[in-house]
Amino acid sequence: MKANAKTNALTIAVLMAGTFVFVLDFFIVNVAIPSTQAELGASDAQIQLVVATYAIAVASLLILGGRLGDLLGRRRVFMAGLTLFTASSALCGAAPGVELLLVGRVVQGIGAALFAPQVLSIIGVTYDGERRLRAVTTYGLTMGLAAAGGQLIGGALIALNLFGLDWRACYLVNVPIGIAAIALAPRAVPESRAEARERLDLIGAALAAATLVAVVLPLVEGRRQGWPAWTFSCLAAAVPLALAFAMRQRRLAATGGAPLVDPALFRERAFTVGVLASVVFYAGMAAFFLVLAVYLQDGCGLSPLGSGLVFSALAGGYLAASFGAEALTPRFGRQVLAAGGVIRAAALAGLALTVGAIGTGGSPLLLVPALAVDGIGMGLLTAPLVATVIGGMDARHAGAASGVLSTANQVGNTIGVAAIGAIFYGAIGPDGDFAGAFELSLAAVAAICLAVAALVQLLPGRPATAPGRSQPKRKFDGKSRRRRAAMR
Repeated sequence: MKANAKTNALTIAVLMAGTFVFVLDFFIVNVAIPSTQAELGASDAQIQLVVATYAIAVASLLILGGRLGDLLGRRRVFMAGLTLFTASSALCGAAPGVELLLVGRVVQGIGAALFAPQVLSIIGVTYDGERRLRAVTTYGLTMGLAAAGGQLIGGALIALNLFGLDWRACYLVNVPIGIAAIALAPRAVPESRAEARERLDLIGAALAAATLVAVVLPLVEGRRQGWPAWTFSCLAAAVPLALAFAMRQRRLAATGGAPLVDPALFRERAFTVGVLASVVFYAGMAAFFLVLAVYLQDGCGLSPLGSGLVFSALAGGYLAASFGAEALTPRFGRQVLAAGGVIRAAALAGLALTVGAIGTGGSPLLLVPALAVDGIGMGLLTAPLVATVIGGMDARHAGAASGVLSTANQVGNTIGVAAIGAIFYGAIGPDGDFAGAFELSLAAVAAICLAVAALVQLLPGRPATAPGRSQPKRKFDGKSRRRRAAMR
């Protein structure tokens, strides 16, 4: 079912409301951690789990969530997941102790894993041509603004302390947005599902979840715990688990079964390279947000709100570039992505130079120009990268493809925070050299940005979805390939 002009704006608004709270929750909670720990009397280990449990639940279940949308109905699963997420956000905001807060965070993660991959799936099967590109651009814009604005929104909510809610407002802000989206979804979002009635690969789902837990858990907890032996055991176990998952998917595909992720998806160069580029890109973006926030607050002495106001410069550049990317991508294709990576690297070099000036008595506001340029680089990367991955997506595999992409983003976030976080905190030293640690981290993130610029050169030369042009959707099934081979 294709969206008509009357429902188009409302459809996008509902889908973007879900996207906004999903991304916002990753970043806003970090701002609330100090006051949460103080009020609830939580230990360091417990407060770390507030972040870790959500990240692990989301990353391990996104592929399954995407596939459930294919089988049960994408709007249905979107609404169910968003309902679960909204209710658990209310639970987190009302939690009297850290134990109930942790339960709420796990349920939040499960709900997010159900509804988040449906957004791209619904966009992929509802729109084509110019409208799909615009929808993807809006999606990328929403993600970036939620990520960059999380610090500002969280800082403002805590500073205002409305009704004495303090940190609880950082969870409760999801509730009115979620309720509005759930109420509007039945008449705004068209229902869709895979045409074939297939059985869910529960064994594959268990293997995928186990693999991702084995990767994400040690990366989230390893640095905080000093990299104990169990973290390396988990990472080692991820290899045979991943191989077992891949072998099962190939076997099901070869015997006419219904794999959780069809291996044929990865035969498409745009999909494979796009997913890999997403992992690398998000490794640099999430880690950068982390070290920038710590540098501004602990190194420069800004409040969460003051830090958020500095972040807003990045959001401004991102907003401007996201709209420009919509017009540039159909003409220049992968080079828009490459330009984004190079611009980010240059902006980060400028930030490093500015840090030195701040160290000699300058204001943190000196960071604003370079942050705005960095936002431009991010804006040129985010939406075009998503469009590259879903551009040739077959409706039958929309959920699986979206789940894989969303999982790649979360794994990239986790890897980047673990690696760059280790560099940053390891360089602070006993003297609290936040400036030096930040400069070293900026060099690492700049290298990641240049790696993205190089990696996207492996993408197809032309964008998959051009304005005004409806591209035929290629079937990602092995049967058509075998028929063509037999005819030859």
